[in-house]
Amino acid sequence: MSAKASKQSKAADSINARLQLVMRSGKYQLGYKTTLKTLRSGKSKLILIANNCPALRKSEIEYYAMLAKTGVHHFHGDNNELGTACGRYYRVCCLSITDPGDSDIIRTLPGGE
Repeated sequence: MSAKASKQSKAADSINARLQLVMRSGKYQLGYKTTLKTLRSGKSKLILIANNCPALRKSEIEYYAMLAKTGVHHFHGDNNELGTACGRYYRVCCLSITDPGDSDIIRTLPGGE
């Protein structure tokens, strides 16, 4: 295993740990429709998108996020892995974090400010 691969897995583990902390202590919206609603209302702080999200949907979310001045993070895993990282037994294409709670996910991810 190369150093780059282990570094990526550690980064993914830290993102998953921060995401679990958001799930416990923060406020969030799972799914495409509710993500767009939080972006339109201006409540969203950070958007996470799975890497197998359809291109049109991904570009629409990125466009809304650009208008709302919200950070977007492309999750290094498909929608099954993103759902598992959220502690759900179903697939999650995208999620919007409205209140990070005790987590520092917004400051540490490259998409967030």
